Amino acid sequence: MLPIKDNNPTTITPWVTYGLIAINIAVYLLTVTLGQKAHFLVNLQYGAIPAVLFGNAQLPPQLEVFPPGFEFLSIFSAMFLHGGLMHVGGNMLYLWVFGNNVEDAMGHFRFLAFYLLCGAAAAFGHGLFDTTSQIPMIGASGALAGVLGAYFLLFPKARVLVWFFWIFIFYVPAVAVLGLWIGMQFVNLSSGAEQGVAILAHIAGFFAGLALIPFFKYSYIPLWQGGPKQVPVFGVYRPGRKGHATNAAPPPWAAAYEQERRARRERMKNAGRGPWGRAGDTQTDKSPWGRYQSPKPEPKPGIGVPKVTRLHPGDKPDDT
Repeated sequence: MLPIKDNNPTTITPWVTYGLIAINIAVYLLTVTLGQKAHFLVNLQYGAIPAVLFGNAQLPPQLEVFPPGFEFLSIFSAMFLHGGLMHVGGNMLYLWVFGNNVEDAMGHFRFLAFYLLCGAAAAFGHGLFDTTSQIPMIGASGALAGVLGAYFLLFPKARVLVWFFWIFIFYVPAVAVLGLWIGMQFVNLSSGAEQGVAILAHIAGFFAGLALIPFFKYSYIPLWQGGPKQVPVFGVYRPGRKGHATNAAPPPWAAAYEQERRARRERMKNAGRGPWGRAGDTQTDKSPWGRYQSPKPEPKPGIGVPKVTRLHPGDKPDDT
C-alpha cells in the first residue's frame, strides 16, 4: 500500500519538510557519484554503528570524522544517508505526504527538533537490541516513523489516496494506512522477513512520535481529530466525475479537493486564462485556447425593402 497524497490541507508552507527532502536527495545523489567503495566508507564514517555508540568498538583512526566523545553525532548524520534509490524514494514519499501536516501542527523549528529527536530515539532503540553490532544504520526511516506516529494521533480520520498492489487507487483513512504500516513492522520483526532492515528503529521511532507529539504540537491543536459523521470509512473517488445514475455530489471526504478545483477554475476565469482567454487582448490572452477564439461578429442592422419603381412597358410608373 503506497500513499500518494492526503486530503488534509495545511495553513503554512512546510519549508522544513521541503528542506529535509531536498537535503536527503542531494546527499544521496552525492554519495552515489563516489563509487561503491567510497559509498561504503561514507556509511561507516557517518552511519550510526551501535558498537561505537555504546563504547564497545572504535573506528580506525583514518575513518574517524567526529572528535572523541562526540561519536553520538553519527546518529544525526546517519538520518541523511540511504542505501539505494528505493530506500530514499520511499522515505521521501512518506515524508512528502505526512510531514507537511505534522509541521503545520507544531511550527517549523519545533518540527525540526521533533524530527531529529525521533530519529535519535529510533537509533538508540535499534542499538539497544544489540550493543555490539558493527553494522552501520543509515536512513531517515526512524525519524520518518516518528512523523507517522504523530500523524496517527493528530489526523486519524484524514483520507489518504493509496496505490494498492500497484493496481487499485482509492482513499483510505489515515488510521488504517498507518496502523497497517506499524502492524507490518511487528510482523516483519517476529518473522525476520526483512533481513538487513532496522525494524526496531521503525518501531522505536513510531512510538517516540506518539509520546512526543503532545509536547510539541500547538496547545489548540486537538489529538485524534474527528470529521463529519457522514464521511465513509472507505471509498473510491474519481475527481471530476459524477455518478452515472444520478447527478450525485462528490463524497464528503472529497469536498476539499472539489473546492480547491472550483477556486482554481474561478481564478483562471477571472484572469482570462484557459478557455476563458480573450483573443487579441495581450493582458488576458495568456493561454493557447484564447488565441483561437474569434470575437463574436457585430449584429448587422436590419435591411428594409425599398420602394421599387417598375418601368416595364405596360406597367404603371407607380406600380411596385
